[in-house]
Amino acid sequence: MCEDDHAGIGRRAVFVTGAAAALTLGTVSFASAAPRQRRTRTVRGTLPTGSPDFVYVPVEVPSGVRELHVSYTYDRPAVPAGTAGNALDIGLFDERGTELGGRGFRGWSGGARTEFFVRADDATPGYLPGPVRPGTWHIALGPYTVAPQGLSYEITITLTYGEQGETPRPVYPPERAKGRGRAWYRGDCHLHSVYSDGRYTLAEIARLARAAGLDFINSSEHNTHAAHAHWAPEAGDDLLIMLGEEVTTRNGHVVALGTDPGTFVDWRYRARDNRFGRFARQIRRAGGLVVPAHPHATCIGCNWKFGFGEADAVEVWNGAYTPDDEVALADWDGMLVAAVREGRGGDWIPAMGSSDSHRSPDVIGRPQTVVLADDLTREAIQEGIRAGRSYVAESAKLSLAFTASGGRGEHAGIGERLRVDDDTPVTVRLEVTGAPRCTVRFVTDQGVLFTSAPLPVSGADVVEWRTTASYAAYVRAELRHEAAAGPLPGALAAFTNPVFLGR
Repeated sequence: MCEDDHAGIGRRAVFVTGAAAALTLGTVSFASAAPRQRRTRTVRGTLPTGSPDFVYVPVEVPSGVRELHVSYTYDRPAVPAGTAGNALDIGLFDERGTELGGRGFRGWSGGARTEFFVRADDATPGYLPGPVRPGTWHIALGPYTVAPQGLSYEITITLTYGEQGETPRPVYPPERAKGRGRAWYRGDCHLHSVYSDGRYTLAEIARLARAAGLDFINSSEHNTHAAHAHWAPEAGDDLLIMLGEEVTTRNGHVVALGTDPGTFVDWRYRARDNRFGRFARQIRRAGGLVVPAHPHATCIGCNWKFGFGEADAVEVWNGAYTPDDEVALADWDGMLVAAVREGRGGDWIPAMGSSDSHRSPDVIGRPQTVVLADDLTREAIQEGIRAGRSYVAESAKLSLAFTASGGRGEHAGIGERLRVDDDTPVTVRLEVTGAPRCTVRFVTDQGVLFTSAPLPVSGADVVEWRTTASYAAYVRAELRHEAAAGPLPGALAAFTNPVFLGR
């Protein structure tokens, strides 16, 4: 049995979800039926350009339903060069409602799937298993981009009636792995699997992470925490698996790094709605770090618009090194300079890097953040990242040791402060392995003040430079591949967080 509805958008109401206005369409209703029977409704409509970020289709679910299944299609007309075509995301909220930050979230697949189901004992990856209770559910549409011709869609909703199964009790990975005590640990904190828009299975990610020499990873699916309960089999003494989310708003993406298991962070707001601070605080209350991702990425909605006042760290290197990473690195360095200029030398935002891998040939662990932590635990890794005791390398083949020392035995490492008088000579020392023919640059609040000759083919060397705190308020190291041509520096091979100098 089918029913057409929403032939235009005449049957609609505008409502507020706690942030931006959204559009709700006419309700789709179902009657009760006998066990094992199915009932289907089909709704069609067209969204114009300038549609709200979210459009909700209410579905009245009667009692006695075992499974809810949704499939959808939409048109993709040709558009002029430089004009965005149609892209329509989809997700689901149950009878508990669509309130911003509420409890009704049941899953999100963005544009990665054309169909999904939920029932008590199982759900499509990206969605949460649980009872299909009677009440008003909502299919959430996200018109990411709409062509000038409009976006015509068709949604088919199928209810299967019968006795519900038992919802599995979630089992989460442990928060501790077998570490080496205080040591440098390698990790990749931005990864995607089949639980959002990736193609890697969780088992494939774990295998590739181990092959890349990683000690820890962080689950970061777009706008869903559905993978959290499926990671436990992939953890082990040799691999710490932290849980999080990539909160994917229309004004930028933020990685919630290492939140408590089962934490969902809403994404349905823009910078102008003044809601991000609320959800940044939620991430921290759940034990996580707030890490804006690829802040200068060029994809629609990817560029970071919320500012960095809530950031615990910032991802300045995302995947294969590209010009937007170069811009992000320079922007971050500008934030370091501002911290010095404003007398906030102890209040600075550390940088990190992650692969953002989705599918082959994306390389898990390129780049990776190498963290000095007291042990291989969620809390210790997070503390190392928050303190800036880390560097970023393109692979596990590359290792760094970066220190600054004064004339009386004073010593400081990455993320620390060397407390010396302004005119005290300071020796900056970088030990490198695994970086053949790379060039070392020492970057300060005045810019690049030292550039080495290319390292030997062996990739191992020690580079030293002398300065004072009056000349350089901080020093950080970059390793660059040989430039192919032109005045621009070569692609990044590694970089460190800074060592600060002075009282």
